[in-house]
Amino acid sequence: MNSVQLKLVLLMTLLATMFVGCQRHDLPKKDQEAAASAPVVAETPSVPLLQVKAVNVANYQKNVCEKEGCTQFVLQTVESGVPWIDDYFNDRIRKAEPIAFAEHAPQKVDVSEGSQAGLNQQNMSVRYIGQQYNLATFAIYSYSYSAGAAHGMYHIEYVNFDLKTHKRLSLQDILKKGAEQKVLDSLYDANINWLYNHKIEKAQLKLSDNFYYGPNGLMFVYPLYELASYAEGMSELKLPYESAGEVIQAQYLPSLPKYNNQ
Repeated sequence: MNSVQLKLVLLMTLLATMFVGCQRHDLPKKDQEAAASAPVVAETPSVPLLQVKAVNVANYQKNVCEKEGCTQFVLQTVESGVPWIDDYFNDRIRKAEPIAFAEHAPQKVDVSEGSQAGLNQQNMSVRYIGQQYNLATFAIYSYSYSAGAAHGMYHIEYVNFDLKTHKRLSLQDILKKGAEQKVLDSLYDANINWLYNHKIEKAQLKLSDNFYYGPNGLMFVYPLYELASYAEGMSELKLPYESAGEVIQAQYLPSLPKYNNQ
């Protein structure tokens, strides 16, 4: 290769290097312009997958004696890994049973067999029911027995959370506006045989704010004695999801399987 050819090769190499350098220099500017013109997309709140375990409530008195008598407490809650959920239940239990958390002198209570005639009982526990994406359901079980009573009283309160908004959902939160009467009509029609057997007319039925998401429908739960006898327990009426779609807001309906009509 003579000197002229060598100079040509060097010149072409230099031009190619400058061209590539210019191309690389232009890319960041183009990327910035594209990013500036792109629409802003709002972040979707992350939904945690709950990992729940039952634990004993901390720092409460298991036995408390007052002038009226002695009470034995059993208090349990949950650890879900989500602080605001755990705080909610701890606060609920402390407000429900303040005596168990008050300052008391240590008491020794005889709880052996045959010695509990004058012993009251207060039990409260939280249980995890399940999660469907942003909807999580828990239940608060409470039991109260007064010494000498024929039987104790229990109650189950269902607690539904929206994990996106960090909010407990009431019935009014999930219903479409003005849908209350339509819910009542659908609920009565779906449970008409049971209600008829218990002599409950349509005008007597009221909506309960105590509800949970069942496998086939929204379950409305009623206290002891409200719709049936103590022996039958707390009553539950089901609103099938096929009917619930007309009265419940879409974001508060669980994901259900869809089938092709044959």
